[in-house]
Amino acid sequence: MKKVTLPIFVALVLWFVMFSPWTAPHINFWITMASAGVILSSMSLALSPELRTSLRKNFRWSDLPLGIALGALLWGIFWVGDKVAVWMFPFADGEIGSIYSMRDGMNYVAIGALLTFVVGPAEEIFWRGFVQENFAKRWSPTIGFIVTTAIYALCHIWALNFMLIVAAAVAGGVWGLLYRVCPERIWTLIISHAVWDVAVFLIFPI
Repeated sequence: MKKVTLPIFVALVLWFVMFSPWTAPHINFWITMASAGVILSSMSLALSPELRTSLRKNFRWSDLPLGIALGALLWGIFWVGDKVAVWMFPFADGEIGSIYSMRDGMNYVAIGALLTFVVGPAEEIFWRGFVQENFAKRWSPTIGFIVTTAIYALCHIWALNFMLIVAAAVAGGVWGLLYRVCPERIWTLIISHAVWDVAVFLIFPI
């Protein structure tokens, strides 16, 4: 537990800087998010030889189509969820719009590169490959999945955006559930996270 506590605290601080209304206006969101990914994934790899081994040994070419398919499925879930949320909550449209406003101020090609090669992979390495894996060993795979998903969602609370928290809970729940069932499929999660990020933010915004 000790080796997970500090990285989670660092993640909470970094998410505060990225999303809180007191700090977010003063930073470049995408550079900060990419930097956070590098910091957290580096900590994870340094603290977990098992994670380094898993990433090195568990890549399969089937991870590529599976990751793309999972990313597309998750995009579909969010497309439906967007329609339901807008129908149920009067504030949903405005909150979703504020999430997309994060794209402003930076070239879309640069954002796409950061999402594909840094942010998506780093989040899966940290949240699923490191945090969830350690919680699963400490308690059980199911409890590890539930606790990690809850922390991942609550990290976004600094944004004061209900729809963002729900989105993090849904996406984190999907990736966490797959890791709960097939932890050896870490590369499927990495690819799907990158695909979903680029699709939902840039190519097919909801």
